[in-house]
Amino acid sequence: MSDELLVVRCQLGEREAFAELVRAWHGPVWTYVRRMLGPVEADDVSQEVWLAVVRGLPRLKEPGRFAPWLFTIARRAVANRLREEYARPEVAAGDGPVSPDATVALVDRAELVEGLSGLPAREREILVLFYLEDLSVEDCAEICAVPVGTVKSRLSRARRMLRDHLTEKGYRR
Repeated sequence: MSDELLVVRCQLGEREAFAELVRAWHGPVWTYVRRMLGPVEADDVSQEVWLAVVRGLPRLKEPGRFAPWLFTIARRAVANRLREEYARPEVAAGDGPVSPDATVALVDRAELVEGLSGLPAREREILVLFYLEDLSVEDCAEICAVPVGTVKSRLSRARRMLRDHLTEKGYRR
């Protein structure tokens, strides 16, 4: 069943349709939040996102644009959390947990996650939305409230920054 139909059913008050939407989109939202904030805050912020969805879904005028609308809400929740985090007095910064396992794939993934977490929030966000959430450039532009050209330039800069970071760490491919 399409998201558009599920949204319309939700707007008509069908709880099962909302449960289907949550089943379909909770993973991508949680992954986005986790990549932007880390695993500790992902559950709380994801819950905030779904609470905002419950409140705002009746007013969604274009049910076919559910995914960009959802990620716009998630983006706002992440930005709010980052604002709170930056407002706190800085404590000695700890390095992100990296525990490479024996397999090469896990090491590569850990390097990639570490590199991703080291990028500034704008660049990290655009890589997560475009590559990991598989959203179009147009959807990313809508979610980030910037022109398509800005998304393309951020993608280019983010790829370069990530490549430089990984090369600096000795990762070559």
